[in-house]
Amino acid sequence: MSEEARSNSAETETVKQRRPTAKRRVGDEKAGELPGKRVTLARALSKLGYCSRTQAEKLIAEGRVSVAGRKITDLSHWVDIEADRIAVDGTVIAAQARVYLMLNKPRGLVTTRDDPEGRPTVFSCLDNVDVPSLSPVGRLDKASEGLLLFTNDTVLAQRLLDPETHLGKVYHVQLRGIFGEAMAARMVEGVTEGGELLRALRVERLKGGDRNSWIEIELDEGRNRQIRRMLDVLGFECLRLLRVSIGEIRLGDLPKGASRPLTEAEALYLRRRTGL
Repeated sequence: MSEEARSNSAETETVKQRRPTAKRRVGDEKAGELPGKRVTLARALSKLGYCSRTQAEKLIAEGRVSVAGRKITDLSHWVDIEADRIAVDGTVIAAQARVYLMLNKPRGLVTTRDDPEGRPTVFSCLDNVDVPSLSPVGRLDKASEGLLLFTNDTVLAQRLLDPETHLGKVYHVQLRGIFGEAMAARMVEGVTEGGELLRALRVERLKGGDRNSWIEIELDEGRNRQIRRMLDVLGFECLRLLRVSIGEIRLGDLPKGASRPLTEAEALYLRRRTGL
């Protein structure tokens, strides 16, 4: 075999390299990162905004990802996210521009890209947004409405979903019945449902009549259907549930079903608030 043929063969062979011996901090390997800019290949594809880490692992296992022209199938392979040339199916991956936007989610939509039951999803409101890796940050259940954030910044999304971030979320809730201070105090103190202790950070009565009441609830945790479950324990039927703010990001007068990019100040606030 000629020297040129041997060189070309070496370029296309599958390479399974050992992890670098750079000094690691406790927890770095678990997070898929080393000090500096070194990350696992799957983590790099996620950080670059190409796809999720789970999707990246599948692409790597299928032999569709290369680094510096060499196909990599080892999920533990480490790369320098700024220096190494990473490609998928031969196309070099560059960092996508970060996109941050908000949607005023209408009632009746599920918070997912594809629903196995064929129900309409929140992405039906984003037909004019061409960002393949855009994902919702957290969820609003089908019957809930209001502020929902989307981004392709996977690191920020993970930080926002981390319970340690303690980013308060405010909801306006219409319920059947007369809601008084005693009930508000019980929600702040906490109620137990399904073996979980559920608490609100703050509860205030906004307005009400003889039959219905509007209350404002602030949460600093995101348990599944938390507000509805708390009200059910207290004997109230939730008629409407509208998220109006996440931290200092407010829904404002954005029309239902409409979306808009976050302002530079809003995006900067989220990054600073999450330690980025």
